[in-house]
Amino acid sequence: MANWVIATHERWFEDFFQRLRSELLSNEILHADETTLTVLREDGRKATQKSYVWVYRTSGDSERPVVLYDYQPSRTGEHAKAFLTGFSGFLHTDGYEAYHCKLPPDITAVGCWAHMRRKFTDTLKTLPKDAREKHPAQTGLRYCNKLFELEAGYTEKRLSFHKRFQARKEYSVPIAEEFFAWAKNEYDRNPVPKSAYGAALTYTVKQKEWLMHVFLDGRLELSNNRAERAE
Repeated sequence: MANWVIATHERWFEDFFQRLRSELLSNEILHADETTLTVLREDGRKATQKSYVWVYRTSGDSERPVVLYDYQPSRTGEHAKAFLTGFSGFLHTDGYEAYHCKLPPDITAVGCWAHMRRKFTDTLKTLPKDAREKHPAQTGLRYCNKLFELEAGYTEKRLSFHKRFQARKEYSVPIAEEFFAWAKNEYDRNPVPKSAYGAALTYTVKQKEWLMHVFLDGRLELSNNRAERAE
């Protein structure tokens, strides 16, 4: 049976996969993520070694949705670079540096605000309940929540992509800039950089460039949840 599965892949599925990949790469906006798995009896590798499945998918406004999975033995950014050969546009990702350093200049990485927001919620979860409300991580969380509330409002009003871009420029960008200024000030004076709060601030400051890219186009989304839900 295994041989039949392999033969089916070699004779039919590979061509179909490449057709779907061409369709995927023709889009201007994509989402990407990766997750771990273990493979039994893989040549040259132990069963306990981590392998990775990379997921690439179209955005929410795509007329022809495509979701593809690419198995690779490692997490090196060269795999994403190879898979995305021929793609030009925006790529929603998390904060993994491979998406920022390994991709060609005609691909613009867009950071995930939901991923960053979780850094602050995770910080608060480490604290006693009676200490959470006054902790400065609450301030970071409020900034993030406000941006997502604005996005929900834009969606409820059914704004066109152009009008969403303009609304973000007027309302969202000032809040984002204020948030990053606050985070940088907290980062500079944070006495425990390896704490959960310190990690949240470090992530925020280091990821600013890519997180702000969401405001470059009204079609872009604040989160990369589309890719994460596809895993």
